[in-house]
Amino acid sequence: MKLSPDQRLDWLRLIRSENVGPRTFRMLLNHCGSADAALKALPDLARRGGAARPVRICTREEAAGELAAAAKMGVALVALGEEAYPAQLANIDDAPPLLAVRGKCAALNHPMIAMVGSRNASAAGVKIAEKLARDLGAAGLLVVSGLARGIDAAAHRGSMATGTVAVLAGGHDRIYPSEHVPLVEALIANGAAVSEMPFGYEPRGRDFPRRNRLISGLAYGVIVVEAARKSGSLITSRMALEQNREVFAVPGSPLDPRAEGSNALLKQGAVMVTEAEDVLAVLRPIIGHRAALPIGELQFQDSSPPAPEPPLDARARVMALLGPTPVTADDLIRLSGTSTAMVQTTLLELELAGRLKRQQGGRVALL
Repeated sequence: MKLSPDQRLDWLRLIRSENVGPRTFRMLLNHCGSADAALKALPDLARRGGAARPVRICTREEAAGELAAAAKMGVALVALGEEAYPAQLANIDDAPPLLAVRGKCAALNHPMIAMVGSRNASAAGVKIAEKLARDLGAAGLLVVSGLARGIDAAAHRGSMATGTVAVLAGGHDRIYPSEHVPLVEALIANGAAVSEMPFGYEPRGRDFPRRNRLISGLAYGVIVVEAARKSGSLITSRMALEQNREVFAVPGSPLDPRAEGSNALLKQGAVMVTEAEDVLAVLRPIIGHRAALPIGELQFQDSSPPAPEPPLDARARVMALLGPTPVTADDLIRLSGTSTAMVQTTLLELELAGRLKRQQGGRVALL
């Protein structure tokens, strides 16, 4: 697939519109047949979902401005389904429709291993992270991490020569932490920096877990080095498991609170890592197998006819089953006795109205 300039503009407008996330974007294309049709349908869909006010839709001028800013900075907006889009990431259920890439786009389809860990890392943690990243890079893997202080930065530095990918929590012009701007400038020579966020977007605390799903989604596995019991690194490892990725952990001292989380992962069955070969032994057969498989077919077409509006009685049956406790769409289909299309359309309307929250595992709940 290759988007035309007009289609790319429409895709950008749609994903930047209010209450539209990656899953909703995909459902809208399924429901409406194209991004252009989805943009036209948004007001009615949100109204039927019970929106208290008109939904905000990204204008053509706003989207064109972002495209111009991206081009000026050398950032490519790669669409899900295009050849340059990373194949591993394309197979997660909430893959970004558009991925903003600065650096070597071709690097994104090399096999990757993620490495995450404590921001307040020990000298030993930094040393092992740099060595693992260097050795894994020499073995042909690109190292992906989140550009944070501590272990992330060590992973990027260790694999700089062979290629590393930094996943940003904010826009490309809002690097966090700001002292890592030179690190980004250096790593794009052999690797890339990627983001799903708009230009000018300053990252907030809630954006880092969202970023973490991309770190694990790009890779075949995640190595955790020095993670406390409550840390973003453990969120990344949980997301890796949900995405059917491998989880590795470097053992640490039982006396160091920075290692409590990573040691707990080992107790739970993570693969122990003390050298690069521990990772390579697990990933070699997986990479070889997946390389021979076709990329999963995308679930949307840009020319299909719009799906029908749910009848009032079908919508009412679905609504009666929803509440603050998360349930799966499959449960709603079974218990409401209505079709998959009717349930999905009702959920889409509620989400666009800002009344529904989607959670991991395909569960939904009313806000």
